Amino acid sequence: MKIFTGEQIYLADKFTIENQQISSDELMERAASQLFQWLDANLKGANLKIHLFCGIGNNGGDGIALARYLLEHNYDIAVYVVNYSEKRSKDFLINLDRLKERKCWPVVLNSDSVLPEISPNDFIVDAIFGIGLNRNPDVWVKNLITHINSSKAYILAVDIPSGMFADKATEDFSAVIKANYVLSFQLPKLVFFLPETGPFITQWQLLDIGLDQGFIQHQETDFELISKYEVLPMYRPRNKFSHKGDYGHALVIGGSYGKIGAVQLGAKACLKIGAGLVTALVPNCGYLPLQSALPEVMVRTSGEEQLIAIEETSLFTVIVAGMGLGTHDKTKKTFKAFLKNNKRPLVLDADAINILASENELQDLITPGTVLTPHPGELKRLIGNWKDDFEKLALAKEFSKKHDVIVVLKGAHTITIYQDKGFVNTTGNPGLATAGSGDVLAGIIGGLIAQGYNPLNASIFGVFLHGFAADIAASKMGYEAVIASTLIEHLPEAFMKLFTEPEQPREE
Repeated sequence: MKIFTGEQIYLADKFTIENQQISSDELMERAASQLFQWLDANLKGANLKIHLFCGIGNNGGDGIALARYLLEHNYDIAVYVVNYSEKRSKDFLINLDRLKERKCWPVVLNSDSVLPEISPNDFIVDAIFGIGLNRNPDVWVKNLITHINSSKAYILAVDIPSGMFADKATEDFSAVIKANYVLSFQLPKLVFFLPETGPFITQWQLLDIGLDQGFIQHQETDFELISKYEVLPMYRPRNKFSHKGDYGHALVIGGSYGKIGAVQLGAKACLKIGAGLVTALVPNCGYLPLQSALPEVMVRTSGEEQLIAIEETSLFTVIVAGMGLGTHDKTKKTFKAFLKNNKRPLVLDADAINILASENELQDLITPGTVLTPHPGELKRLIGNWKDDFEKLALAKEFSKKHDVIVVLKGAHTITIYQDKGFVNTTGNPGLATAGSGDVLAGIIGGLIAQGYNPLNASIFGVFLHGFAADIAASKMGYEAVIASTLIEHLPEAFMKLFTEPEQPREE
């Protein structure tokens, strides 16, 4: 699913109006009708007070039109016009007149108005600002937003929480509505998935208002939302007459004294996702642990406590390196020599990334198409500090383009970056915040590349399956009990459910 910018949403609105020969007011009516249907289905005529805070633009017009529907169905409502400007949109004024015709006169809130009383048992609809907001709200509006947030009433935001910018970093988070639920029109917004803004959106759902699908399909976007239906076409089915050699030979390089478990997790995930053969290259101290724990994995050794040599790698389909590797001087020297001579596809994780970050010239040795899977700390060492999430994405894209690599930004919504494009994942949960989950992800991606998936598809598909396995595991045991090996155990079920279970409606 595409993620549109605010400008693209406006263009989609305009195209729909012209192509379907409707008025902008009719499009607003669709939005209000969808909002009401959702509210009515969930409130079921509940006897509670609904406070609608409406701005004077089109987002406010949606709220005013919704108020009319609620009034006509006998809901107890209080409507407020947040008068933050002298300008009013045409469709806001049309719907304001319609509401007044029904003997409902909204309270106009200005800078000197007394803030309305709101009970914790009341219900709030936030329709103050929409996706067009590009500056911080005035102080009095910020005070109103703070008042709404502190009311403890349930807050439903229309399209996007008021005070949040859609396409750039929000500057004042104390002036943003903290929504319990967001009903967004047609397409999701990027800010729903970023660490800084995501916490203001507890749950969200899309409402189809009939924007022209042809226009949507033909628009190029910087980001896409990845769900089951986006990854299913990537799946490569197995041939009945195939053998293990058809599914690649992965080399997993890593481990140091006390950190052999990281390689074990990566190698096992690589096997479990379907690689035909897996070899682990570890220091001598890892030989017995790996041979005992993973009889299916071949083991090579080098050095006693650190990796001090990497042999010829041309026989391998893909190389996964970094988990538990350490950054000992001898290991750095070995890894640098390896990068100079390597021609195979790479997945670099953990200390492999830390070594890359320690010497800028090493980054020029990376094989094109390499996949890097840094956690936030490793990412900062690699691309530098950022002041906000939008700058982080820009820096990651710049690094990707410069070195022709794929950067997997791990987080609550992992984002896979390649060149100017980002792919936002929808699976996963807080259970992934556990030691070793990143080692498993690197192994999964490497195992997919071994089988013939291109590095970008392997990254997108691997991230989805990794999170999906975590979702299945957490549904059985809770977030806290999920550990890295649990993810590997649930990969088979994640694979099976891709083909046996219909996807549920988009909701978070």
